[in-house]
Amino acid sequence: MESGKRTEAGSSSGTVVVGDGNREKKVEVEVTEKQGGEDEEEEASDDAENDGGGGTIGEFVPSPLVPLKDQIEKDKEDESLRRWKEKLLGCVEGDLNGQMEPEVIFHSIGIISDDSGEFSASLPIDESKSSRVLFTLMEGSEYRLKLTFTVLHNIVLGLAYTNTVWKGGLQVDESKGMLGSFAPQREPYVHTLDEEITPSGVLARGTYSAKLKFQDDDKRCHMELKYSFEIKRSN
Repeated sequence: MESGKRTEAGSSSGTVVVGDGNREKKVEVEVTEKQGGEDEEEEASDDAENDGGGGTIGEFVPSPLVPLKDQIEKDKEDESLRRWKEKLLGCVEGDLNGQMEPEVIFHSIGIISDDSGEFSASLPIDESKSSRVLFTLMEGSEYRLKLTFTVLHNIVLGLAYTNTVWKGGLQVDESKGMLGSFAPQREPYVHTLDEEITPSGVLARGTYSAKLKFQDDDKRCHMELKYSFEIKRSN
C-alpha cells in the first residue's frame, strides 16, 4: 500500500492513495490547522465520534477472496499479464476449479542433521503413534526440519509455522517462522525450516513432545502435527 499526503500551515489539501495491491483510489483530503485548547478538544471529540467506539479511521480492509480460475480469466487481452500468470502457475491452470480457499496438503516431515543423518516420515501420522519417538537427535547438534507439501485451488499467502516443545509437561521452547506465499502447482514444494541447536547436558537428554502448527495470513490452520523426539548423549 502506497500513500502520499501534502499539507501546509492553515488550510490545505492533499491526496492520499489507498489500495490493496490490486486497486488504488485517490482521495482528496482537506486539512485545517487548529489553534488553542478548545479547538483541540473539539477535534478530539469529533475523532471519537467518527471512530464510533471501535477500530481506526481508514482501517485497511482486505479484498474478498476470489477463485484463482476467475483471476486467470480476467484481463486475458493483456499479453504481458497473461505470460506472467502462465509463468507463475505453469501447466496447473487446467486443474483449477472454482474453489476460493487455498488448501495445503503436507506429505512428509523430515530431519536434516550432520550428526544424525537425514530422516523422513510420511504424513499424516497415526494419532495412536504420535506419542512414539519420531526421530532421535544428539545433544548440542544442529538440525533442520524438512517438509514437503502441495498447494491446491488458490494462492496461499503468508504461510507460517509455530513449533512448541514440552518436556515432562513443561513448555521448554517455542519457535516461529515464515515459509512464504505459494501458488498452486503439481509438483510438491520442498521447504526446510530455520536451523536449530539441541540443548546439552544431563537435564537436556530425554524424550520431548512437540506440536507443529501451520497457519496462513487469513488464520486458516493447514496442519497441526503432534510428535515426539529424543535427545541422546553425543558420542
